[in-house]
Amino acid sequence: MEVMLSTKVKMAKYSVVVPVYNEEGNIQQLDREIKDVMQKLRSYEVIYIDDGSTDNSLNVLKQLKNVKIIELNRNYGQATALDAGFKAAEGAYVISLDADLQNDPRDIPAMLEKLEKENLDVVAGWRKDRKDSAGIRFLTRIGQGMRKILIADKVHDTGCTLRVYRSKAVKNLDLTGEMHRYILAYLRWKGFKIGEMVVNHRPRHSGKTKYGYKKAVKGFVDLLYVWFIDKYSQRPLHIFGATGLFSFFVGLIIEIWMLYGKIYLNFDLSGNAWFILGFFLIIAGILLFSFGIVIDILMKIHYNTSPYEKRYNVRDVIVERKF
Repeated sequence: MEVMLSTKVKMAKYSVVVPVYNEEGNIQQLDREIKDVMQKLRSYEVIYIDDGSTDNSLNVLKQLKNVKIIELNRNYGQATALDAGFKAAEGAYVISLDADLQNDPRDIPAMLEKLEKENLDVVAGWRKDRKDSAGIRFLTRIGQGMRKILIADKVHDTGCTLRVYRSKAVKNLDLTGEMHRYILAYLRWKGFKIGEMVVNHRPRHSGKTKYGYKKAVKGFVDLLYVWFIDKYSQRPLHIFGATGLFSFFVGLIIEIWMLYGKIYLNFDLSGNAWFILGFFLIIAGILLFSFGIVIDILMKIHYNTSPYEKRYNVRDVIVERKF
């Protein structure tokens, strides 16, 4: 008699996601610190995403035990690396942190406790006493001010990668560019409950910071995108339609005035700048309104189709289990 044996693979309860880019001097210590904390929580997995590192980071990762390594085929940026890790995470709780040792893994248990006690979907770290350079702190303050103005962001520290999420929250994300800075805004917009907690922030001992003025500019462009999505993603016709109608009626008033002047005041309309401007505004208004309708239709199609278009390529996935 043939006996069928079935085995179930036990899924990890916690998934720790760490994007890595040129952090060869920090990886081994970070891995030890993560596992010292997570072993007390028991069921966990650690996922490292090598974001096209040009130093020895990938080889150092391959020497680690009991980890999953996702190797991207080039450097896409932290948002994309996080996205790859989130999509690979199997745990009911997903924990993200940087690979530069500035985030302290010992904060994780308290963040998980806060998540459960307050029935939150996300707990974000707040680096109240930051150990970064004055230049980075200055750029951060500018970014915080712009976020408060454009998207009414009430979180103190949207740039801290140390966070704990319920899996359902990160599975609702699709990150590109510098969008990792606006994860909380996206989740708030989608109705998820967000809390924050003061966490330890440590000075960098090895490697170089990846944040600078170029990334700040890219982040500002993404902020404008988030503002638009927050305000008009459900009905883009509202902004394009309103702008189009305004342009149309301003142009129409100018043309009526020009027509009146031609009939009663003997205006010469040949080469008249006001006549040309009015005609342009009418055409622009019609085009903007039509564009709004098209975008509205495309958004409806977008929200009713899946999966998302693949934006990055994974070269390899390595599961290291060396005991």
